[in-house]
Amino acid sequence: MHYFIITGASKGLGEGIAIELLQEGHHLLCIARSESDRLRSLAAARNVPLSFFPFDLAKVRDIPALCRQLFEVIDTEMARGIYLVNNAGVIHPVGRVEDCPPEEVAHHLQVNLVAPMLLSAEFIRHTRNLPVRKRILNISSGAATFPYNGWSSYCTGKAGMDMFTRCIGTEQEDAGHPVECMGVAPGIIDTEMQAAIRATRPEQFVHRQKFIGYKEEGKLIPPTLAGKRLARLLLSDDEFKAGEITDIRDAY
Repeated sequence: MHYFIITGASKGLGEGIAIELLQEGHHLLCIARSESDRLRSLAAARNVPLSFFPFDLAKVRDIPALCRQLFEVIDTEMARGIYLVNNAGVIHPVGRVEDCPPEEVAHHLQVNLVAPMLLSAEFIRHTRNLPVRKRILNISSGAATFPYNGWSSYCTGKAGMDMFTRCIGTEQEDAGHPVECMGVAPGIIDTEMQAAIRATRPEQFVHRQKFIGYKEEGKLIPPTLAGKRLARLLLSDDEFKAGEITDIRDAY
């Protein structure tokens, strides 16, 4: 059995990844604030085990307890592979840094950076002695390397995630049973986050019109297509490269 822990799995890109991974011999453990009826129905139709764990990733102190629940479900003796996909994220606050409410900045970094760091740490701790394939896929963004006016929180969180991915890659080099960790920028996906970006005010986000243009010109990638590409990379024998960051548009 291959076990997949996916955050933000109830909609958007997370749901797209989960749909592609609903295959025989897989068990999905989905972390989200709400469940997906679509995933439930597809899992039942394909006879694939699926477990939902309702959870708010801003509650970072509760992440160790959440991971204990996850690994109570995972049969480590039967596992052939265990995977973590850190996909969940938020876009707000958007605006000049001095105009962003402090509590929103803190919430953003807890969800986008602190939570995946703690989930990854717990994942490594729970699996460190297991001689099976173990992988962490961190969802990155072009914003990790390009400073957008109005996205100080988002750019900072994604840049931090990329460096965290590289650090895990270095730390795992001398592990007896290493965990492979890779970061992937999936492109511009047609999700609720994109709708939230288009709904911002021009004074909040000076690049707003460019993102409206992506939608109007049909340049947004469907979540199911992006999910298919990411699932393929996650399971690849030769394309998943530990400690590296890539843009999936360069790979496919």
